[in-house]
Amino acid sequence: MQLQAHINRWLAAHGEEMVQWRRHLHAHPELSHMEHSTTDFIATTLQTHGLAVTRFPGTGLMVDIGPASGDRIAIRADIDALPITEASGEPFTSTVAGVMHACGHDLHTAIVMGLACALADAPLTQPVRCIFQPAEEVMDGGAPQVISWGALDDVAAIFAAHAEPKLRTGTIGLRTGAITSASDVLEVKVHGPGGHTSRPQITADVVYALSSVVTQLPALLSRRIDPRTGTVLVFGTINAGYAANAIPESGSISGTVRTADIATWRTIEQTVRQLIADILAPTGVTHEVVYTKGVPPVVNDEVATAFFAHAATSIDPHAVVQAPQSSGGEDFSWYLEHVPGSMARLGCWNGQGEKPDLHRADLVVDERALEVGVRLFGSVVAAWDAGWVPTLQPAQP
Repeated sequence: MQLQAHINRWLAAHGEEMVQWRRHLHAHPELSHMEHSTTDFIATTLQTHGLAVTRFPGTGLMVDIGPASGDRIAIRADIDALPITEASGEPFTSTVAGVMHACGHDLHTAIVMGLACALADAPLTQPVRCIFQPAEEVMDGGAPQVISWGALDDVAAIFAAHAEPKLRTGTIGLRTGAITSASDVLEVKVHGPGGHTSRPQITADVVYALSSVVTQLPALLSRRIDPRTGTVLVFGTINAGYAANAIPESGSISGTVRTADIATWRTIEQTVRQLIADILAPTGVTHEVVYTKGVPPVVNDEVATAFFAHAATSIDPHAVVQAPQSSGGEDFSWYLEHVPGSMARLGCWNGQGEKPDLHRADLVVDERALEVGVRLFGSVVAAWDAGWVPTLQPAQP
């Protein structure tokens, strides 16, 4: 309670300052692996509040707070933006053409900055690490790099929150098990000799071959994979040909493979490759499969999620709701491959008008969620510091 009161006093004194941090970040977004000014801004702000930062190679940083040894808890924020032209109409709209914080990472960053600054002179008995991760939005996400740079060294558990404009501000969405899905990218390229559409029997029909994969592969996959895993394959592109009376020599299709089951994610690539080969075998085309592994699902530890719920309800007994399982991907999952933890959904809808959505040019978030986020993580740290260090296990196959 003493630590939570300390954080509340800090918010009373610095809440408006934190809003200005978020607005600065929103007005000056940077794409993945290019967050140099963002990193400088975070570092300078934290140092102004008496904290010593450790920069990662390139972009991003972390800061350790409290004693040097003990059961260290980590809180993670992501700092990159998206290649979207903003249309929100906010007075602090993006000043960078074609780049926008359309996923709430400016909110995440300002919250964890606020938490770190609030804890800077707090009477901690257990160490805390705040991680500001670059490049969450790209397939070669920043989490594995950050882990390789030592961000999880001596960490006992890790927590994060993601902005959720479908939930009212003040609401915390929690879910045990998979809260996001794995998201892989599949591309199939096929080749044949080409020919006239009047004589398909003497060539290999590339368009027919591609169409067979598009129509048959999702159905076959649904018969090979347990439907309870939430596995879905959807194609987003198909490209072949240039004339109605000519069978092309090549073509391609691409799409995404998503699953909420981590064991399925580890094995699904080979199943997909074999099914494609079986479908194409009678068509006479040659083919190439480019299968790009994305991120595993975020699998929230049961005990860590209960711990999160305890922290949230200690602030507001009515705050916690069941979060739906999302088909989107999130590279926070990589941390949970190494240490246990949990990700929450942080409500940021002001309760008026249509609920917005992430990754949209017109996204507007309720800035009251900033204080909610700091209080949430502050309660997590307070409970941890008070001695409840539960037995946690990282995700297993």
